[in-house]
Amino acid sequence: MAAYVIANFEVLDAAALEGYRHGAPATIEKYGGRYLVRGGAVDVLEGEFVPKHITVLEFPSVEHAKAWYESPEYRVLLKQRQAASRCDGFIVAGV
Repeated sequence: MAAYVIANFEVLDAAALEGYRHGAPATIEKYGGRYLVRGGAVDVLEGEFVPKHITVLEFPSVEHAKAWYESPEYRVLLKQRQAASRCDGFIVAGV
């Protein structure tokens, strides 16, 4: 069953985030993932959610998504991203 990583980023230092932006796609692909949404305009329909920069990744399974997030190659990039942005992120199992 597919799984989706959904993240809302607030970029604090765009220049410091460049290494992450260039390196992350290869790690995502390595674990069977692909981008479905990477930025773009957002129309909030309900609630008080304030989107900044939305990213949605699709993986073959929750296990694939977790393996990517916990992988050594992504962990290096994750530290860069955490230093240059704030993020709310989660994995959602598909139906």
